[in-house]
Amino acid sequence: MPLYPLYALLFAEHGLSDAAISALFALWSVTTLVFEVPSGAWADVTSRRRMLAASGVLSGAAFALWVLVPSTPVFAAGFVLWGVGIALGSGTLEALTYDELARRDATEHYATLIGRARAGYLAATLGATALAAPLVTVGGWVLPGLVGAGASLAGAALALTLPEQERPRRASGTTRHALADWWATLREGVGEVSRTALLRRAVVVTALLTGLLAIDEYLPLLAAAHGATPAVAALALAGVGVAESACAALAGRVARARGPVLGGLLGLAAVAVGTGALLPLGPGFALLGAGWGVLQMLLVVVETRVQDAVAGDARATVTSMAGLGSEAVALGVLAAVGAGSVWFALPVLVAALTVPFLVVAVLVGRQ
Repeated sequence: MPLYPLYALLFAEHGLSDAAISALFALWSVTTLVFEVPSGAWADVTSRRRMLAASGVLSGAAFALWVLVPSTPVFAAGFVLWGVGIALGSGTLEALTYDELARRDATEHYATLIGRARAGYLAATLGATALAAPLVTVGGWVLPGLVGAGASLAGAALALTLPEQERPRRASGTTRHALADWWATLREGVGEVSRTALLRRAVVVTALLTGLLAIDEYLPLLAAAHGATPAVAALALAGVGVAESACAALAGRVARARGPVLGGLLGLAAVAVGTGALLPLGPGFALLGAGWGVLQMLLVVVETRVQDAVAGDARATVTSMAGLGSEAVALGVLAAVGAGSVWFALPVLVAALTVPFLVVAVLVGRQ
């Protein structure tokens, strides 16, 4: 999505303040939060491939609308579409991957596979980020937006080619039976998290870490606050993408590390990001990128712990509960930036929001 490093700047160009942009991000999070767990339960009773395809279609529609009909109401509608799309895909790919590996008795490769997939995603994001500068120069906001929409549709088509074994259902036939099946799966997933302490801890840590990473929505604005033009901001984000992709690919190597090691890495990453936010653009984003890469690697590790701890059939539901928690945390991050922007500059706010990572590092270190 070439528009990703620039869409906050698109909103700002159309007159939206930092607080208004934060409100749009909040709408995005609320939409995802509302649909997160219900869509996860649906992914446990229907085709996960089709869920992933629908996610791509909705996301692509959002990007196209933003650049073809740019206005505050359309920006809001796009975030609703994107939020629903994210909810449909959240936990779905992870559950599909883990269950297919379990069918082949190869779940020990999950962290490596997902880490490489995340690295591939981040590398593709990096490529799109690098393309953002020439695309926006040649075609304004429209060209990168339409390229991103096309990429989302291509991803939707590829999702339909993934292997998927049909899962047994509790009921079949009528819509009433399908809803009963969905409700039973939803209760099973929620119940498993509430009963199993290990799974509950893994879900909480995943939610905290993922939600705090919502700071990345402000990285383009952070670059602009340090004097970067849209083209330079895209290149700065590309550097962060390189670090993210490289570190995510290494997730399998630290997947079984003990809590103190993971907590120490998380603490160092938080310090790097916070310090980088306050430094000038060049050294600041170099340090920030290194810390952000480690955070992405650790995110794969904690997500793997969630999958390993699931014992029942409601895998996507459980994964979506971590997503629900992360959206709630992300809303807190967005609210903090929106309110704090009245009194503090964005670099100071970003640096302050890395402090909760240190709290999560302590929690991880004690596990």
